[in-house]
Amino acid sequence: MLTKVFGSAVFGVEATTITVEVNIDKGVGYHLVGLPDNAIKESNYRIAAGLKNNGYKVPGKKITINMAPADLRKEGSAYDLTLALGILTASGQIKSENLERYVIMGEMSLDGSIQPIKGALPIAIKAKEEGFLGFILPMENAKEAAIVDGLKVYGVENIGEVIEFFDSGTPLEETVIDTQAEFYKNLDFPEFDFSDVKGQESIKRCMEIAAAGGHNIILIGPPGAGKTMLAKRLPSILPPMTLNEALETTKIHSVVGKIKNMGLMNQRPFRSPHHTISDVALVGGGAYPQPGEISLSHNGVLFLDELPEFKRGVLEVMRQPLEDREVTISRARFTVTYPSSFMLVASMNPSPGGYFNDPDAPVTSSPAEMQRYLGKISGPLLDRIDIHIEVTPVPFEKLSEDRKGESSVDIRKRVTAARALQTQRFLESENVHYNAQMNTKQIRKHCQMDDSSKELLKNAMDRLNLSARAYDRILKVARTIADLENVTEVNGNHIGEAIQYRSLDREGWLG
Repeated sequence: MLTKVFGSAVFGVEATTITVEVNIDKGVGYHLVGLPDNAIKESNYRIAAGLKNNGYKVPGKKITINMAPADLRKEGSAYDLTLALGILTASGQIKSENLERYVIMGEMSLDGSIQPIKGALPIAIKAKEEGFLGFILPMENAKEAAIVDGLKVYGVENIGEVIEFFDSGTPLEETVIDTQAEFYKNLDFPEFDFSDVKGQESIKRCMEIAAAGGHNIILIGPPGAGKTMLAKRLPSILPPMTLNEALETTKIHSVVGKIKNMGLMNQRPFRSPHHTISDVALVGGGAYPQPGEISLSHNGVLFLDELPEFKRGVLEVMRQPLEDREVTISRARFTVTYPSSFMLVASMNPSPGGYFNDPDAPVTSSPAEMQRYLGKISGPLLDRIDIHIEVTPVPFEKLSEDRKGESSVDIRKRVTAARALQTQRFLESENVHYNAQMNTKQIRKHCQMDDSSKELLKNAMDRLNLSARAYDRILKVARTIADLENVTEVNGNHIGEAIQYRSLDREGWLG
């Protein structure tokens, strides 16, 4: 008897429906075809034990299973439940009247319990697109899949529940989520708040500008100056995610299995990989491509602490994603693309010893050591960082104050207003949404200067030995400062402040 059951495979952040055809005939054997990986080939052992422990069995006949499309590689243990139901139906142990109306996925334990899977959200989106009535999956993934409106989602804990549902009509409990309510839940309560930061007013101002324009930023300062503490609070002042951004972000985290027992992600992600990370782990890839840290930071912040300690090759592979805001990974048979629109926040010590430019600390690094240390950051990578700011230690008087600083919620209001101006400005530009994304033509159009501003910028570049690459960056940042003030034209004050945020272009840093 021939039976069809439907599962799904995830490539990149999109799903493809897989038709599992099970045929049972005279003879003996178990044949699984359609490019399954080893985890799927081993499923017959898990299925046999799981069925036996629930009062069913794998028939001692010739079982042929085809996973179509047959030229598409399938991976993972999430097809266990799909294959088990196909075998039970094809062998006549349960009815199959409604089997083809559902997408069914789940890993089976030997006792028949159903373990969580990866990629439940993109699978649910695809199931709805293709007109399936429902999606049966592990209970831990049910909330995640239930974000998709118009699709019945049933979370199960044991294969016995699924068998009863199809064979006896015993209803399963549908998981229902109010997507709008889930999205707005705890939206205005960030984990870290700028009100906790003592002093550092100039740095907080700089972070506000970076958030308002989507500018990449690097913090330079000695150990203990507060670089990490400031970076962790940056997501709290970024504009709240839109519903579309929340769905995009949740899909990526779903693919790597990080949304267990959760619904919609409504807080911007903050990722902080260790400096020993490999280029594949950072950008994504592998034999079976998976998103890397830069894609997990999509719509959020990627924080690289102690930037010069990262391998140079690892940093260099970030250059294209920073420019294109997506990562394309090519393999012999397929190509996958992961979105990677994130804000880069990097931090570094000013020297190997950590205390360069500190008048109260002894100089412990020679000029040659300084050059080697700072030379780990390439010019092309630095070209993609708009703001460089020096962070100095907070004096005791400031640390011991009881007065709290301005809250993240108040700062976020100004940032959101500035972003709204930019959204309106770039309404007709498909790939530009905020100032940091402007190309040369748009900079000339939206950052026009009067003669006095031009003279100020020219003098600054000459006197401070600023590089040519700093010119466009200063104009972008100045445009953001003007937006925060709700001013149409860029003036000398905006240019003057933006010039301060190019520390690494000055003589004495990178030469």
